[in-house]
Amino acid sequence: MARERTSNMSSWRQFKAILKKDIVMELRTKEMLTSMGLYALLVLVVYYITLSQAGADFEVRRIAAGLLWLVFIFTSLLGLNRSLVHEKDQGCLDALLISPTDRPVIFFGKAVGNLIFLLIVEVMIVPLFFFIFLSRPGAASGGPMWMLALALLVGSIGIAGVGTLLATMSVNTKGKDFILAVLFIPIMFPLLLAVVAASAAVLQADPGYVNTYWQMMGIAAGYDAVMLLAAFALYEFVLGA
Repeated sequence: MARERTSNMSSWRQFKAILKKDIVMELRTKEMLTSMGLYALLVLVVYYITLSQAGADFEVRRIAAGLLWLVFIFTSLLGLNRSLVHEKDQGCLDALLISPTDRPVIFFGKAVGNLIFLLIVEVMIVPLFFFIFLSRPGAASGGPMWMLALALLVGSIGIAGVGTLLATMSVNTKGKDFILAVLFIPIMFPLLLAVVAASAAVLQADPGYVNTYWQMMGIAAGYDAVMLLAAFALYEFVLGA
């Protein structure tokens, strides 16, 4: 019992050390958050230019959920790739591999770090998205904002967890940017479809939207649970490959 408790405490300390290293490194350089934030802003600018030609009668809220998640998919691909490439270029990943750190702990440390950075970008971008595209009379969200926030959180957990595994798989390949995108979109398809549908239900608030929202959230939560367990089980094999 004492040995198990010591092991659990050791894993917890390892997790905190990895997470603290990523956060401190990002606070010093602000490289990942800056690049992700600027990239998200540029995508919003492209949206604005495109939708400016759609006419005043076009209901942006009908496609707002898809547009919003598209920003975060592109942004997360950039962040996931940079997080592992940065670790590899500086030798941090090799140092972690030769250390006695448990491989699943490395996975959770990296995944939670990526989740935190993605959530920070979402907190900055969502209000700006609403101000630019959904601030006109009649275009604002019809459902409670906490439902949209929950959809973003559940989707971000899956993106960070599965994305960390895929980024680790692709970091040693020649076309790592291309490989990550090719793997990411098909594997994440069920989750993205569910969270976009849940977000659209909240933003449009059509009759019966609550039932649709919870059905889609159930699918998204189930995907997160299954895929995070699979990523947890496969991470040691991926690191050793």
